Amino acid sequence: MNTTEDSDVVIVGAGPVGLMLANILGMYGRSVTVLEALDDLIDYPRGVGLDDESFRTIQTVGLVDAVRPHTNPQHVMRLVNGAGKVILVNNPQTDEFGWERKHGFIQPEVDRALYQGLSRWDTVRVLFGHRVEEVVEDATSVTAMARVAGADGEVSERRFRAQYLVGCEGGKSPTRKRLGVKFEGESPSTRWLVVDVNNDPLGTPNVFLGADPKRPYVSIGLPHAVRRWEFMLHDDESEDQVTDPAFVNSLLAEHVPDPSTLEYIRRRVFTHHGRVASHFREGRQLIAGDAAHLMPVWMGQGWNSGMRDATNLGWKLATVLSGQADDALLDTFTDERKEHAKAMVDLSLTFGRFIKITNPVAAAARDAASTALNLFPQVKSYFADMRFKPMPRYTRGVLADPTTRTAGRAAATLTSRLIPVRTANNKVSPVGVQFPQPRVTTTDRSDILLDDAIGNWWSVIVWGNDPTRMLPTKSLDTLATLGARLVAVVPETQRDWAQQYMDAGVLVLGDHTGRLKKWFDDRPTPIVFLRPDRFVAGACLAQDAPATLDAILEAMHFVGSPAETAVPQGDRTPAAQSA
Repeated sequence: MNTTEDSDVVIVGAGPVGLMLANILGMYGRSVTVLEALDDLIDYPRGVGLDDESFRTIQTVGLVDAVRPHTNPQHVMRLVNGAGKVILVNNPQTDEFGWERKHGFIQPEVDRALYQGLSRWDTVRVLFGHRVEEVVEDATSVTAMARVAGADGEVSERRFRAQYLVGCEGGKSPTRKRLGVKFEGESPSTRWLVVDVNNDPLGTPNVFLGADPKRPYVSIGLPHAVRRWEFMLHDDESEDQVTDPAFVNSLLAEHVPDPSTLEYIRRRVFTHHGRVASHFREGRQLIAGDAAHLMPVWMGQGWNSGMRDATNLGWKLATVLSGQADDALLDTFTDERKEHAKAMVDLSLTFGRFIKITNPVAAAARDAASTALNLFPQVKSYFADMRFKPMPRYTRGVLADPTTRTAGRAAATLTSRLIPVRTANNKVSPVGVQFPQPRVTTTDRSDILLDDAIGNWWSVIVWGNDPTRMLPTKSLDTLATLGARLVAVVPETQRDWAQQYMDAGVLVLGDHTGRLKKWFDDRPTPIVFLRPDRFVAGACLAQDAPATLDAILEAMHFVGSPAETAVPQGDRTPAAQSA
């Protein structure tokens, strides 16, 4: 007789998204079962780009030290034409979220670091060789039936019941197909050959995108002396032909002095896809990562988009499971993530069309236009600093409009006619975007990243004042129920004074770099309600804080919870890693 094994969440798929989501839920004390059909993690290279937003999430779950050795920070990309002339450079220098904007990385090693990190949480387990073939959902739970092959070849079935199931099984997601969710978009017919080798025969550390009309290509230097090439294939070239060693060697003849001596990791043909699911939740089942969106490789955003999903969904599941919010909160996962995922897909498709032009006349026109535009410093820096990449901005979800304090929606601009707003240097609303992460100083630690100081849950950040003196008792009681940390940021020169003046329950941070002062100086929003995923839920003047908080709680379907069932704050935060 089959027994049913219980946990809070079942995650199907031990890829990077499933592993990160399990780490986040484990950090919040939730029980998780990860079911993976394969017998081990995938060990061949796939994604090659890791961005600053993803590194911030890695920091949150305390795995910076484990991941950092498998990365190549400040990964510069150069777009070159058929003659080898550089027509565009992408080398962003900003570190607003605490980390370099771009890293090359070895995905199998980073994925394994995420997997090994799960051993810290005794509420999380990963079961390999468990293929989910049927899922049954009722009003209170969802049960996954997994097929398991024993060492003797005998097949058995195990049943896993949870309150929610998240499908993270990749682009062919059985979860998405079972739910009947549409996967909208396109799959361009262009095929590419990817070639990975060990002992990089070139040794150059960065990325070259070859916009060569004869055969567009990519050459990428990666950590651990791995080199990747990708070559666009012509329609008359079969998969057997292009994976033949002699053919591959002929492609590499213009790149490597002696291709015959290369140590190949793999040679594989793939097709780009640009698709986004119509919605990411159906009842007690959700999809994330490639199961919810597939994008071409050009912007290096497939892995990172999956990390954004896990970052967004993890705290929401933890909140619902703790009893602090109605599960309507989970509907905001689609509201907040779908549009940005689609924007990244569209940008990747557009960039791919720009690179893979094969008509010589059109390619010459592209090269001439790029050369002319590079003469303008503003245009050149637009590409160099990666400002063409759409940063996530949530306009619907767990938000409060900074002007009207409407729950669940937030305009992108501040429109109040009050003088502090009319005279502000920056009228772009900070609500719905990520808060920066400069370094700060506390009584106990110097020069640490902001997130390591404030912890992994909700925070109320106030510039230059004691939040307990700016908020009424009712609001403070609600914030205590939510488990929010009260934070005061002051110039480093005032930190000792603030430590004595302010309430003992307020975390005082010294802004020794001046970067937070600059942020608050530019915006008429001295009070910021910061979500666990580091997005701003609300920002306002002091007198608007109670109404702003009420709107945020309405948007997140907050119901409160007894102290003993609230989401843990602080005690489960991984050790700070501010390398």
